[in-house]
Amino acid sequence: MTKLKALRDKIDAIDAELIRLFAERMAVSAEIARLKKEKGLPVYDPGREEEILRSVAARCDEEMKEYTSAMFSALFDLSRGYQRALTEEESASAEELGGDVETTTR
Repeated sequence: MTKLKALRDKIDAIDAELIRLFAERMAVSAEIARLKKEKGLPVYDPGREEEILRSVAARCDEEMKEYTSAMFSALFDLSRGYQRALTEEESASAEELGGDVETTTR
């Protein structure tokens, strides 16, 4: 096995774990959406997102801070879009929902 193949196999294994963790995160996000709907809370909580970004930045290497922030911002966009779809939040237009997903797939 070449070194490149071995590294690609390792990336494939990491990707499989990321997919599993993403599905788990989105399932928890769905539970949060239901609670927010019950309590009349908005989907978007900028304070919570800033809190997470600060926490994540403090736990990663300096070299990875920008990339980690971008990854979590994409996760927030996807979670908000999913929560809005689940709760059918009236303030979210169809364009806004599409924007959440489009922003992260470019």
